[in-house]
Amino acid sequence: MTVQLLAGQLLLGLINGSFYALLSMGLAIIFGLMNVVNFAHGAQYMIGAFTAWFLLTNFGVSYWAALVIAPLIVAAFAMILERLLLRPLANLDHLYGLLATYAIALIVEGLVRQRYGATGIPYESPIKGGVHLGFMFLPWYRLWVVVFSVATCLGTWFLIEKTRLGAYLRAANEMPSIVESFGINVPKMITLTYGFGAGLAALSGVLAAPIYQVSPSMGSNVMIVVFAIVVIGGMGSISGAIITGYLLGIVEGLTKIVYPEAANMVVFVFMAAALMWRPDGMMKSN
Repeated sequence: MTVQLLAGQLLLGLINGSFYALLSMGLAIIFGLMNVVNFAHGAQYMIGAFTAWFLLTNFGVSYWAALVIAPLIVAAFAMILERLLLRPLANLDHLYGLLATYAIALIVEGLVRQRYGATGIPYESPIKGGVHLGFMFLPWYRLWVVVFSVATCLGTWFLIEKTRLGAYLRAANEMPSIVESFGINVPKMITLTYGFGAGLAALSGVLAAPIYQVSPSMGSNVMIVVFAIVVIGGMGSISGAIITGYLLGIVEGLTKIVYPEAANMVVFVFMAAALMWRPDGMMKSN
């Protein structure tokens, strides 16, 4: 094993981990604050990428504008979905929400595949060029993804865990009647929370579009891995989702050096171990 190969795989793993962390964080926010296992998260990720491509192809909207517009569009539709589908299921078992969002994911993916086909569609990178590191060529865009992902994850964690708004969100999940007594509209807060989580998924999709081809199956391909990461970090633990996402991205990259055939299943090995030794999650404090 050469130093160049090791460093290259570490960097590639960090890039993949950037997407895992963003997606896992959005999923953890929705579950932690709403108790909803959002299996439509992968479809929202895919729709974010397709929205960026559609805006560029049909309206000439740049990547930088789509980075804001696409998450807002997906968040708006997600809030409608929460009002019409998830709110009536709020007091039922988690399984109902899981099945409902899974059905939505299948419907959305099927409609997109029927309209655009199953073949991936390229999206031109908005940042050209890169830098030679000696052991690999690093495109500037991939470096931008890592930096943006870290900044977004830290900012979101601070918002949820360290601000008054975040305290209200957590309290609305645990003691909604008390929060409502302060004049706060809890149902609206829950709707906005779901929209925010879905917007993070769409943001990840826009970031992924220039790296991975935009395709109907891009969400379903990554969703099971993201769900495993959330389980390992602790269902609802935002910091656990972020840290585990980056770590498992790196572990996955290193596994490709030692035993490439196991790279796609290493995350599930970690999930099985976490469920046996720490059923509440490796980073769950309660």
